[in-house]
Amino acid sequence: MIRTRILSSGHYLPEKILTNHDLEKMVDTTHDWIVQRTGIEQRHVAAEDETTSDMAIAAARQALENANLNGADIDGVIVATATPDRAFPSVAIAVQAALGVGNGPAFDLSAACSGFVYGLSTADALIRSGQAKRLLLIGAEKFSSIIDWNDRRTCVLFGDGAGAVVLEACEGVGTNADQGVLSSHLHADGSYQEMLYVDAETQFINMNGPEVFKFAVNSMSKIVKQTLDAVGMEEKDIDWLIPHQANIRIIEATAKKLKMPMEQVVVTVHKHGNTSAASIPLALYTALSNNQLSRGDLILFEALGGGFTWSSALVRY
Repeated sequence: MIRTRILSSGHYLPEKILTNHDLEKMVDTTHDWIVQRTGIEQRHVAAEDETTSDMAIAAARQALENANLNGADIDGVIVATATPDRAFPSVAIAVQAALGVGNGPAFDLSAACSGFVYGLSTADALIRSGQAKRLLLIGAEKFSSIIDWNDRRTCVLFGDGAGAVVLEACEGVGTNADQGVLSSHLHADGSYQEMLYVDAETQFINMNGPEVFKFAVNSMSKIVKQTLDAVGMEEKDIDWLIPHQANIRIIEATAKKLKMPMEQVVVTVHKHGNTSAASIPLALYTALSNNQLSRGDLILFEALGGGFTWSSALVRY
């Protein structure tokens, strides 16, 4: 049977770093308060003239280089983002043009912080159906463009950046030992849309933090069980948890429910903040760069985003 495996990854982080101490000079907050509540110490902020497309292209170019491929070897582009440069054409179209990808599908996918896993499941469906052999999947965000820098509830949380992976078809035998995506699950519940959203008038993020936290912890444990049950596996089989990097307390609570030690959890929230759809591919790139992951490792990706949307994927790297 056809599986979808992760061939390579790439990343991009803007040059400017905004620390908690910098934020102390901008709003009524402290470094200690931010770290205690979120685990975040710093975040990257894009230059004013730096677009989501710029970051997506840079991350994708590195992923291609790491796979010894070029744009002509890719059949299509999926970009998960909640902060596109413009309504249309998509960020994916800009990536396609910049990297010389052929005339296959190129589109953006909007599922907020769940976007990368939504994109992974979508790419897996395209590859397994035979519509593509290789795809670029990118998570890219410029959240600094939709943040009210006078709102201490939200401005401390988010950062900018992009992460990318090259996905390709590979042959499997249909067992859990196969390399590639083994199981993925996507959910949404629109009744929670007022808990985390971008205001149409101000174009700034609004968030009910306590409600997001509560829903995230409960939904993550349930969807993880669903993902493992689908392939007859258990928590102890997971080698690495790579969660959406929103808040260290959510990450720790999820790991506790999975009975996983934090040594098996990839954490980048302290350096990147919440980069929404970019957070999981950035964390994946970081883990690979630090030689934490080995071929054959079983990875669980999971995320929750505005909507609410929530998702998970079990992948044998």
